[in-house]
Formats: sequence, C-alpha cells, structure tokens
Amino acid sequence: MGTADVIPGVSGGTMAFILGIYSELIDAIKSFDHIWLMSLLKLDISTTLKRPHFSFIIPLVTGIVFALLFFTRVIPLPALLLAYPEQVYGLFFGLITGSCIVLLGNTNAWKSMDILFITIGIIPSLLLFNLGPFTTPDTTLYVFLSGCLAISAMLLPGISGSFILLILNKYAYIFNAIGYFRFSIILPFAAGMLTGLVIFSRILSWVLHRYYRQTTLVIIGILIASLWLIWPFQLREFESIGENMKLISSTPVIPDNINAAFLLTLVLVILGICAVIVIDKIAKKNSPE
Repeated sequence: MGTADVIPGVSGGTMAFILGIYSELIDAIKSFDHIWLMSLLKLDISTTLKRPHFSFIIPLVTGIVFALLFFTRVIPLPALLLAYPEQVYGLFFGLITGSCIVLLGNTNAWKSMDILFITIGIIPSLLLFNLGPFTTPDTTLYVFLSGCLAISAMLLPGISGSFILLILNKYAYIFNAIGYFRFSIILPFAAGMLTGLVIFSRILSWVLHRYYRQTTLVIIGILIASLWLIWPFQLREFESIGENMKLISSTPVIPDNINAAFLLTLVLVILGICAVIVIDKIAKKNSPE
C-alpha cells in the first residue's frame, strides 16, 4: 500500500481492496475514536494501548513510511517523472488498467443499473481531468488542504492520493519536502492528512455499509476516467518555479513512430497490468473461503 500511494494513479486503497484487507483497514482507522481519545486524555494506558488495532496499524504505517523515503531518496520518482515521462507514466497506466480489470472482474451478477453508476464516475472525472492540473499556491493552507484531499483519496479504492497531488500541482512539492525533511511543509501536510483521515473514514464507512456496490462502481468509473490523464504519450510542458519543475499543460497524443523508447513504454504498461492481476490472484489464493 505504501508503495502504491507514492505512484500517481494507483491507490493504496485499491491495493487494500485487491488484497482483501480493505474492511480491516477502515476498522483500524475507526478504532481511534472518541473513547480512545478520552482514555488518552485520562491517561488510561490500558485502553489507550488495547483499543486501536496496533497489530495491523504498526506494520502498515512502517511500510508506508519506508516507501515514502525509498521513492524520494533512493529512487526519486519526482525526478524520474521529468526525465522519463513516457516510461514512468507507462508503468502508471498499466497499474491503473490492471486495477480496472481486477475490480470489474470482481463485480458479480451485473445489472443494468451498474453501468449507470460507472458512468456517474466516468463523466464528471473526465471533465475534471481535462481541465488539467490546477495552479495552486504553496501556502500553508493549501498544503493542509492537499493533505486532506490526498488521504481521503488514499482511503478510496480506485483513487490515488499521489494522483490527487498531481492534479493539485503538489506532487513534486510535497514529496521533495518529505525526502529532504522540510518540516515547514511536512507538518501542515500531516495535519491535513490527520483531519481528512478522521472525517472521511467515518463518511466512507457509512456510505460503504449502506451502498457498497453502488459506491464501488462509481469508484471504478473514476479509475477508468483517470486513464485519459495518465496516458503515457502526451505533449507535456514543464516550467521551473522556484526549486521545482511543475507540469503546466498536458495533451494526449498518438505516438507517430515505433522506437526503443516506445517499446520500453509498452513493456512497462504490460508489466503494470500483469503486476496487479498477479497480486489479485495471490490474494484470492491465500484468502480463506
């Protein structure tokens, strides 16, 4: 999940859904409730330590933190996006396509209304994606709001927190700050994530318990629509603003020639698709009947 959320376009929530731990994830987040908060304030150590699902949360958070550091310091994804956009986005495109295939394949007993819910996810998302990345200031407030939106997206199967940051023009800005420990950016972003986590996890739990199938189908529609923006072959324009190179426009195109770069991109698309499908098959094989 941690690795998935570093990649624009594939969601940690999607990985949790595919691996069969999505319900456990939501329950673990909700375990930090008002009862736990009151026990913390009252210094009730027993309840404070036993109520949250730490056996699930600790390895999960450890993996996310490791992935964030690894993909900003060891393998700097923001820099790779600038140097090799077609190949990097090709892998992202494959991962999203694989997620669509898995989610659609796991939808049983199709009904006529299911297409409507998928369409509800596709059309508004395409309209949003075709507006291109938004130009937003690098103020503390917008960094806070970016954290709220990114963590909310992370919780949804089908929407990537990193992808939302890319839409908000905050992907490179935030992840470079994490990689170089710029706490003036990290702290408001973390505060936004905590706020979004508390609020949206409860909203999501309510919606999923009452309208699980419909919500999942809308999410699949959003995921399908995102393929338009993550299509690897695009005319992209970057501009140097401060210390960062920022994407200012992107227009999908059809490649006009077949060369080594095109073939490598195609291989990465196929690898991305296969990776998600294999993960799903392993999860199904290992899950109890």
